[in-house]
Order: sequence, then C-alpha cells, then structure tokens
Amino acid sequence: MQIDFPYRVDGRGRTGAAGDDEHVRDLIEQVLFTAPGERVNRPTFGSGLMELVFAPNSDELATATQFLVQGALQQWLGEIIEVVAVDVLARESTLEVVVQYRVKPSGQPQTATFSREV
Repeated sequence: MQIDFPYRVDGRGRTGAAGDDEHVRDLIEQVLFTAPGERVNRPTFGSGLMELVFAPNSDELATATQFLVQGALQQWLGEIIEVVAVDVLARESTLEVVVQYRVKPSGQPQTATFSREV
C-alpha cells in the first residue's frame, strides 16, 4: 500500500492508502498536471500540459501535446510504466487526457482518463 494522492485522511483517522494500480494512476496524474518549476527540489518535473491549454487549437498543437505528455511520462515514470498511447482533448473549459499504459512489473494494460477545468 502507498499513500493516496491527493493526501487525505481515511474514515479511521489515518493517512489514506492506495493500492498499487491506483498509486501508478496517481503518479501519472502528478506528472500531467504539475508545471515544470512548480516543485522546488525537482524544477524539471512535470509536463507543462496546462500551459498549452490557452494556445490556439490546431492539429499540430494536438500532436505536439501528445508527444510532450508521452515524453514527460517516459522521463519520469519510464521505470514503472510503458506508455502505449496518449490522447489529449480540449473541450471548451475542460482538458481531458486519456493515457493507455502497461504497468511494467505486472504487464497489466491500463487506461486512465484525467480531466481538469481550466
């Protein structure tokens, strides 16, 4: 068991816990929505995804965003997961990211969807 993200207190008054699959999903979420420079001791951590939300929408931007996200996930979580595919969709004020990946220790394929209001 790992510490859950975001941090929470469970019903027993203890630190919330997450199983292995949920922990990997939490790690992906942290990489996606952390801006480079946001973490003091890891200034290059993150993907910069949220900075691209306000750029003009185009096929080129969508492709560049997919490569940016995939590269950040491989850089920071490459020992834990193998990224199979990344889809980034911007709809009005919501950014949605769908990540298909395989957890390396188990080989188990997973799909996770993340969304943020901007």
